[in-house]
Amino acid sequence: MKRKCIWIMLLSLIVGGMLFAQPAYNFSKLKREKLGRGVVALRESPSTVFVSWRYLSSDPMGTAFQVYRDGKLLTKEPIKEGTFYRDNYSGASKAVYTVQTVVQHGRAVQSEGSYTLAANAPIGYLNIPLDKPADGVTPSGEPFTYSPNDASIGDVDGDGEYEIILKWDPSNAHDNSHNGYTGSVLFDCYRLDGTHLWRIDMGRNIRAGAHYTQFMVFDLDGDNRAEVVMKTSDGTIDGKGKIIGDANADYRAENGRILTGNEFLTVFSGATGEALYTTNYVPERGDLMGWGDDHANRSDRYLACVAYLDGVHPSVVMCRGYYTRTVLAAFDWNGKELKQRWVFDSNQPEWSKYAGQGNHNLRVGDVDGDGCDEIMYGACAIDNDGRGLYSTGMGHGDAMHMTQFDPSSPKLQVWDCHENKRDGSSFRDAATGEVLWQVKSPTDVGRAMAADIDPTNPGVEMWSIDSGGLRNIKGEVINPEIRSLSINMAVWWDGDLLRELLNKNVVSKYDWKTGKCSPLAVFEGSASNNGTKSTPCLQGDIVGDWREEVLLRSEDNSALRLYISTIPTAYRFHTFLEDPIYRISIATQNVAYNQPTQLGFYFGPDLKNTMFRGFQFK
Repeated sequence: MKRKCIWIMLLSLIVGGMLFAQPAYNFSKLKREKLGRGVVALRESPSTVFVSWRYLSSDPMGTAFQVYRDGKLLTKEPIKEGTFYRDNYSGASKAVYTVQTVVQHGRAVQSEGSYTLAANAPIGYLNIPLDKPADGVTPSGEPFTYSPNDASIGDVDGDGEYEIILKWDPSNAHDNSHNGYTGSVLFDCYRLDGTHLWRIDMGRNIRAGAHYTQFMVFDLDGDNRAEVVMKTSDGTIDGKGKIIGDANADYRAENGRILTGNEFLTVFSGATGEALYTTNYVPERGDLMGWGDDHANRSDRYLACVAYLDGVHPSVVMCRGYYTRTVLAAFDWNGKELKQRWVFDSNQPEWSKYAGQGNHNLRVGDVDGDGCDEIMYGACAIDNDGRGLYSTGMGHGDAMHMTQFDPSSPKLQVWDCHENKRDGSSFRDAATGEVLWQVKSPTDVGRAMAADIDPTNPGVEMWSIDSGGLRNIKGEVINPEIRSLSINMAVWWDGDLLRELLNKNVVSKYDWKTGKCSPLAVFEGSASNNGTKSTPCLQGDIVGDWREEVLLRSEDNSALRLYISTIPTAYRFHTFLEDPIYRISIATQNVAYNQPTQLGFYFGPDLKNTMFRGFQFK
């Protein structure tokens, strides 16, 4: 086992280098985040503390690590395998854990990361206390309360570590198909210790619901500090208390819908919540019927993403519509103003086949190898220059996954589902739209999942609510009975090379021998979001080693809980955050119907046989 672990470690170093240095993909040119060590300390039991940290692609191959508590060296020998340490510590007072790198000839460099374990810290998770908003009452006299909803991450102060940007949803949030007033949507920024940095109030003219406010958190101008970009309107209050537009404007109709009025696009400072720049939202609402109905169920369906459209700088793309007319508008932020890069509109005759093809989510990545990102917009794809790449014509669906499914091929593929009671679930080449195989269905196939959960079949497995079972990359059914498999989210949790499934507050493990799932971890006292979607506030590699964390709200909505795996792992990989497709998948996770993170390369037990960007590992 140890020999295998060492080989995997070396492979990860090679893969990491190629991933960001291959000229054909220009990854080395990308303006990426400046990541810190991501040190975190978690009380595992009353007598033990689990310490974990990031392994970066900039670390030399021979890098090892030393761990200190309150300045005292804990590691008798530098850690060379894995990036975690278990400390036998039962003290109730706070403790500062520091991780130091050790490179050639045992020479230690400057301490690179530390984390302060709070006094009497809870067992099993990091507790992030919240400033819960006050309850409210709608104009029709209905009371409402607030609960933490979707979240994103961004380094707002330039220290290399992430803060959390959290959306507060009122209890009367509505789907676009429903009438009714809603409370204001609020956004907060918190450090991991619960320090509250700012609050943005979207105001009465932004309706609450999963499809209205997609918020992009990313460093768009390369100053190592993240911005927040959102659709706003008259009455939005920024993090410094400044009102955008007309504070007295009220565009709400008697049924609670917002069918008229100004629509803006605003860039906020991630550090202060201050509105830095506001312009008109593109595309404008215009004639409601031009989107398909007269009550904004079609016109107010929004998506958003971040994409490296020029292969160097991240752009923000704001989108409107997917059931009928589809419009995407790309913008670049230079620190002073938003400049429009391009607009794609399915109303243009040459792009008419792209109407009605969008999902409740999207995916981003360089699918054709030109060094620039394309946007997978449901059943169609938009090229980096704002022109249509292809449209399969299979139409709308709720879920979509894009990664390198096949370890023997360097291509990216897409697993998509469709609601037209015809096309069911489809597996396609992300670059060309060629359908590799398909499971047609007379039903509305609303959910689909993809994860490598079975080591006896090469590559990533796929399933949907009507896929006829668990299928491999060839489309073959390898397990017809999948009722125990979650179809909501996935997470790399237990430290092996397979992926685990996440549903509500439970992480489950698939047993390929019995064909069933069983709970691996249950996060008691925490709750998921978004109804039957049962999604966390956020899931991804936020801190610590290469494995992913799960961010949930406490049942009483007073705090966030960041759950971190303390299961030992023999593997040492560069943080997934350095893969651009993965990092963008975190940024877009909050968009409409949340989807799990996905990598731009194959990761799983078949790494040994992986074809990666033209290189075969054996």
